Amino acid sequence: MRLFTSLTFFCLLHAPVLSGAQLDREPQQRLQTPDDIHHDRHPGQPTPEPQAANPGVSLPFFASLERAARLVDIAYCVGTTGISPPFSCVSRCKDFPSLHLERTWNTGILMSDSCGYIAVDHGTGEGGGGGDGKGEREIIVAFRGTYSITNTIVDLSTVPQEYVPYPGDGDGDDDDKEPPHRCPNCTVHTGFMSSWRAARDMVLPALHAARARHKGYRVHLVGHSLGGAVAALAALELRLGLGWRDVYVTTFGEPRVGNKALARYIDGAFGLDGSAPPGEEAPYRRVTHAGDPVPLLPLTEWGYRSHAGEVYIEKSELPPGPQDLRLCQGDADPECMAGAETEDWLGWAMGWLGRGRRKWWLGGGGGSGEEEEGEDGGEVVVEKAGEMGPRGFPARLKLWQLLFAHRDYFWRLGLCLPGGDPVDWGREKYNLTKPADDGLEFGDL
Repeated sequence: MRLFTSLTFFCLLHAPVLSGAQLDREPQQRLQTPDDIHHDRHPGQPTPEPQAANPGVSLPFFASLERAARLVDIAYCVGTTGISPPFSCVSRCKDFPSLHLERTWNTGILMSDSCGYIAVDHGTGEGGGGGDGKGEREIIVAFRGTYSITNTIVDLSTVPQEYVPYPGDGDGDDDDKEPPHRCPNCTVHTGFMSSWRAARDMVLPALHAARARHKGYRVHLVGHSLGGAVAALAALELRLGLGWRDVYVTTFGEPRVGNKALARYIDGAFGLDGSAPPGEEAPYRRVTHAGDPVPLLPLTEWGYRSHAGEVYIEKSELPPGPQDLRLCQGDADPECMAGAETEDWLGWAMGWLGRGRRKWWLGGGGGSGEEEEGEDGGEVVVEKAGEMGPRGFPARLKLWQLLFAHRDYFWRLGLCLPGGDPVDWGREKYNLTKPADDGLEFGDL
């Protein structure tokens, strides 16, 4: 109840005040245009063109994301029933026989609620991973999410702090030196930065030791919700501060970490600004899901922006298939999560309730993105599917989706139970060995 009340309060508190002219807007006026959405695009990034059809993603790429979702789900055992060597828990640990636990950490709620584990994967290196748990030879750092994500955003997002990159290697000897990489005008969410600072002294020494013992193993950071934001900040330090180029990141439902300058800093660090091959080869995959409000928080009005690397799951319900994933362009692709954002949500609501202004309201269709004849003979712009109607309710106000869409990333994440969340009980594993004519097949591997 506290979570619901908190998000309701901050949405109402920070809603824009509308003038009479805004309330009397003409029905032909769209709520948001691609130009509006892309005002933060990098100068070198091309303007995303509207895509008539989503080509989906390759099966190996889909498999690697699905595998990462199970790995981050295991992090929810930290702080509850626990994870024990070699790699055992009551959740999905048995899916990964090639993993060996290095350590876990749990700072506790009073220390910004950062939890997770470090494990070494001695997989075969035969690609992105599949249902048998085999993947790259890598050191996995998994950051757990938190059920208090809304309270974290509400309590701390109004006081962002300056982002200063760490210069040292985590041993405390040279942390006062000038950082080799500067981030001018960058600000970061105070709560997310506090979470990484609390975990840093436990994560870096174990990570250094693991890399020393396992030469040639890449570092793969995974995180869900708050854990996604902490993974982003940790990855920046590893890649730029320590100069580790073999750092890869996969996050699910990652909130906005900082302002536009910090988003561009992340883009540059991981080649998401057009300086490196985009798409499935990108070293940073920020996975979002239709209806999830968290990737749109903290609010744009507070100065926060998303970074690039987004992979958007268009299908609302579980399970998705490769054809349901979209590789997004730039920091705010209107075909992806950014298309669900509207800052003027009260104006949206007034237009939504306007009697006779949308044919779909009268049962006459709509959602086609085409012009139709209005009651007065004039043309009325009918929004695309997903922008109006029940699915068009502003995503950041979908409070109930904190329990559903925000957790539904290939599986329902967030509970350390045998077989995962009860909603997944009885579900067959993803069959990642061959595509079916109508999408992804399911069945035993």
